[in-house]
Amino acid sequence: MTVPNITLDPENTIGTIKSRSLSQEAFRRLVRNRAAVCGGIIIIAIILIAVLADFIAPYTYDKQSLSEGNVVPTWLTNVFVSMRPYAKIVDRFPIGADNLGRDLLSRIIYGARISLAVAFIGPIISLVIGVIYGSIAGYVGGTTDNIMMRIVDVLYAFPGLLFIILLMAFFRNSFSNPEPGTLTYFLGQMDAKFGGLLFIMIGIGLTAWETTARLTRGQVLSVREKEYIEAARALGGNNAHIMFRHIFPNILGPLIVMETLAIPSYIYTEAFLSFIGLGVNPPTPSWGSMISDGAKAIRTYPNQAIFPALALAIIMFAFNFLGDGLRDALEPRLRGS
Repeated sequence: MTVPNITLDPENTIGTIKSRSLSQEAFRRLVRNRAAVCGGIIIIAIILIAVLADFIAPYTYDKQSLSEGNVVPTWLTNVFVSMRPYAKIVDRFPIGADNLGRDLLSRIIYGARISLAVAFIGPIISLVIGVIYGSIAGYVGGTTDNIMMRIVDVLYAFPGLLFIILLMAFFRNSFSNPEPGTLTYFLGQMDAKFGGLLFIMIGIGLTAWETTARLTRGQVLSVREKEYIEAARALGGNNAHIMFRHIFPNILGPLIVMETLAIPSYIYTEAFLSFIGLGVNPPTPSWGSMISDGAKAIRTYPNQAIFPALALAIIMFAFNFLGDGLRDALEPRLRGS
């Protein structure tokens, strides 16, 4: 067997091999993950639906027609045959109407705004509080670190969901009849403008940052002794410069992955609070409150609970798939773990 002679021309080969940056390599791994890409497409689609809800939804979320309460379209009676003897058929509602005659599809479309607000505002609050707290504990170290982490341990000892329920009950009772001109009155008005979402955000923010603080502290402890940090100190870099220029860029990857994977739990928390009546204020639609209302009539009109539950499941699966893909892309050593 003869091996052909291969000659390399240095003038022709220079510049033909291009190196990828870490971000480019991570993006390449992400787009090769089909589940992550599918999750990202679903999330983008839901965002567009939520933003364009005023144009996409057949009706406004609060439009009632009491004479058409609990109506269903014809195709639903073919799926749920048990509904035929008693169901009122009205085909202008694509997936039926609730007991007040409000279009279920329109309320599901508008309800996406609540879940997406929780999905994006929750991680922001958690990152801001957790990263600042954990960075101080990890970078300063010593007694300060011990005291700050013991505070986190005490907060961890109390069940997070129960703490949120108590906070929501306190907020709703304390801000029900505030005096005009006071801070309580201002916060109550803000909560009303957000449809009852403000206090949910506060409750999630006060309970979701502990894990972020722990992870940030661990990342800072592992990075602060690296050679490039010592070199930055030797060159005269102050603490703020070292923290923002050298430490933060190297710990953002694990934090982004963790918060993306935690988004479904934030959405679930909001849905659970709405399910038990501590969520958004009616008639603002939330998938959790719609499931709660539909559960009361699930034996007779199962569509009222099934469709908002499907919407909730789809968005939680999408964020889970995207979070797994980001973990594999940004932390390839953890692939499949």
